[in-house]
Amino acid sequence: MSTRPGAVDVLDERAWYAANEFLAFVIELAALACLSWWGFSAGGNLALPLHGLLGVGTPLLAVVLWSLFAAPRARLRPALPLVFVVKAVVLGGGAAALYAVGHPVAAVVMAVVVVVNTALAEIFRRRPPAAAGADGADVAGGADVADGGGARDDVGAG
Repeated sequence: MSTRPGAVDVLDERAWYAANEFLAFVIELAALACLSWWGFSAGGNLALPLHGLLGVGTPLLAVVLWSLFAAPRARLRPALPLVFVVKAVVLGGGAAALYAVGHPVAAVVMAVVVVVNTALAEIFRRRPPAAAGADGADVAGGADVADGGGARDDVGAG
């Protein structure tokens, strides 16, 4: 641990960054669960196999979209606006699915948490959590773990 001024601030900022990334991962999992829940409960008159297809297929489609465009190691590297569109479709779809299964308050809470989490991730992306000291050295004395050296960071870990 460094005794230089500002070292505690950098460590606190890294903790907030890590906490926000963890929250993003939890939100992503929650969105997939909500999409699955909606799929299994949608369409009261549908045959049982169709419920299964929606319950498995909807989150599977979300995973494919996410892994292609929005994941930290996405196969395709689109511009940030397209990444935001994919995140809005998947995470917003999770909130919409939660609303559709009869939980409007929880859906609004999820949507607000998604927006705040995404905004904080953008703030951290534009200002990395590691700050340089007066002599140009890393104040915390360790390697920067903000984005693993990549040019584009993800809102979530997943």
